[in-house]
Amino acid sequence: MYRARGSALEVLLVHPGGPFFRNKDAGVWTIPKGEPEPGEDLLAVAVREFREETGFEPTGPYLELTPVKQAGGKWVHAWAFAGDCDPTQIRSNVFTIEWPRGSGRKATFPEVDRADFFDLPTARKKIHPAQAAFLDELATRLART
Repeated sequence: MYRARGSALEVLLVHPGGPFFRNKDAGVWTIPKGEPEPGEDLLAVAVREFREETGFEPTGPYLELTPVKQAGGKWVHAWAFAGDCDPTQIRSNVFTIEWPRGSGRKATFPEVDRADFFDLPTARKKIHPAQAAFLDELATRLART
């Protein structure tokens, strides 16, 4: 999701929930995303994952961005859309893991623990490094329109 604030372009990023990212900031924020099932339409996955990770319903038209490959080999496909929301009101799905590790206890955490809109310079510092290409492409393509 992106929005214009005056002459500045802002993008919505989410911070991963759970104990591994609790004290991390730069380079760990991401676009809302998830894993597709075999044969599943990638745009449908993107819409579903945005809804599940934020609680907000995305609305098109959607601007397909060039997929990026992260360091671990995972391909990320993304679509941008204009919109607005109150990021303090996110409602994320949850996951359960053994925590602390080796304790035998299960703990439940939100998949996303917070969201926020960032201007592009700030977003470039916050976002997972491979996903910064999405910001650059979005800015370039919106500047043409």
